[in-house]
Amino acid sequence: MKNNLLTALFSIGTLFAGAQSDSSYTKKDSILVKSDTIKVGNFFIVKKGGENVNGSLKGNVESDATVQIGNVTINASGLDNKPVIKIERKKPAPKKISTNWWILDLGFAGNRDETNYATAVVNNNYLRTFGAANGAPNNQTFNLNNGKTTNVNLWFFMQKVSIVKQAVFLKYGMGMEMYNFRYDSRVSYRKESFPYLYNDSISFSKNKLFAGYLSVPLMLHVNTTPGNKKGFSFSAGVSAGYLVGSRVKQKSEERGKQKYKGDFDLSPFRTALIGELGIGPVKLYGSYSLNTLHDSYTRLEQYPFAVGIRFSNW
Repeated sequence: MKNNLLTALFSIGTLFAGAQSDSSYTKKDSILVKSDTIKVGNFFIVKKGGENVNGSLKGNVESDATVQIGNVTINASGLDNKPVIKIERKKPAPKKISTNWWILDLGFAGNRDETNYATAVVNNNYLRTFGAANGAPNNQTFNLNNGKTTNVNLWFFMQKVSIVKQAVFLKYGMGMEMYNFRYDSRVSYRKESFPYLYNDSISFSKNKLFAGYLSVPLMLHVNTTPGNKKGFSFSAGVSAGYLVGSRVKQKSEERGKQKYKGDFDLSPFRTALIGELGIGPVKLYGSYSLNTLHDSYTRLEQYPFAVGIRFSNW
């Protein structure tokens, strides 16, 4: 019965092949036929000993008939001088554009402080002094608790567009970048008629400034091992963000829990250098702000940065 089945398949192939030249296909009832090759949907039936669809030789005719589907091969012995038939499934072409939804970043943040406090507090209504005991703001005013200063990003989506053979991509997206600056000091932000900050007279068990930005990243992504999810990849580019929310939370024995909302004269726009490193399934990210955390008139020159782990499909 196997011999009859294989003979019938080969007869069909010979019939279609005889009707066409060696270098062309004919479409009939969803079947494409070429010399020594029949295409049915996504399947190719190739007679060994002839040419495949790319024109390369498949080898000499063997004495056994073989039907191969995926990784499964069926042999029928005892068929002397019969061609070998191979059924191949064509792999779909990789997508030029792919989308990744809901990407999460978890990391630590910090501030590179380049402020000249000797001149920043002169004729500056933003940095205020209340009483000699409190002292004027200085380089100790913005000391951070580094273990509790965090960065959490939630990207609504990211897309990448192949520009060089699935190896080089243009990558972009949109999401929220959120910074929690946990101060290990007595700094207090206030927003009354005008925002200002000062060294408070009490100590806090919790003193945090939150800043959230709606951001759009743009990167060049390079995959050194196309098609291999366990390979090495990296990205580099810039991001632009707009401040959509900021607030201060403080906790102390004297005042209990307090919350203050406002922009506190933080810079409304944020631009940053960004990067990503992928080693197999592990993704690391980093960012460094190109503009200061506070508005320029405050004379505070603090540049936030962050590093952490990215939870992403690619």
